[in-house]
Amino acid sequence: QVQPVESGGGLVQAGGSLRLSCAASGIIVRFNTMGWYRQNPGKQRDLVADITRGGSTNYAESVKGRFTISRDNTKSTVYLQMNNLKPEDTGVYYCNAAVPSTRYPWGQGTQVTVSS
Repeated sequence: QVQPVESGGGLVQAGGSLRLSCAASGIIVRFNTMGWYRQNPGKQRDLVADITRGGSTNYAESVKGRFTISRDNTKSTVYLQMNNLKPEDTGVYYCNAAVPSTRYPWGQGTQVTVSS
């Protein structure tokens, strides 16, 4: 499987918004729970949000009420709308399947930097 391609990151001031996109190929993205993950240097990659094939969502406590995950199965794309961004949201964001045994190789990710 080819790794997903994440985009939409950037530098934004606290309180700002960004919309991340993840384009993936094959059947994994269409039929599996997909997630967005965040990683900072020297830290583990943590789940930020995930979404089932049917659209049920789950969020880390730190982003509830501010981030919204969505997917378009016809376009094999997963999105993450991030509002009211905080400096602690800074990191490299990756998307991948939520279940490790179904994952793609990890992509390059997209850098999000929130300045205070």
